[in-house]
Amino acid sequence: MSNCIFCQVISRKKAATVVYEDAEIFAFNDINPQAPTHILIVPREHIATIEDASPDILGKLLAKATDLAKSGGLSAKGYRIVINFGDHAGQSVYHLHVHLLGGRWFSWPPG
Repeated sequence: MSNCIFCQVISRKKAATVVYEDAEIFAFNDINPQAPTHILIVPREHIATIEDASPDILGKLLAKATDLAKSGGLSAKGYRIVINFGDHAGQSVYHLHVHLLGGRWFSWPPG
């Protein structure tokens, strides 16, 4: 979708620091990081929300988030993986995305 900011990042129309890409997945650093490590992992295909996604792509996104956490050295102390759905949960971009956050303490409950 041409007006989707994540689609623009994937197509290189908007700048981002890319940390991983393959035929189905694209990962880049969040421009407004909430932790020392804050990576967004998205499907290349425009999928608006988690409810629109297949189990296959969800599995691939979560597996890639885990891979990036391990390769980024986050496993030793822990990390958080978040998917927001809808306005009340804080989804501000309607292109499915997984947040990988690490490098600091996180409280519970969040938000």
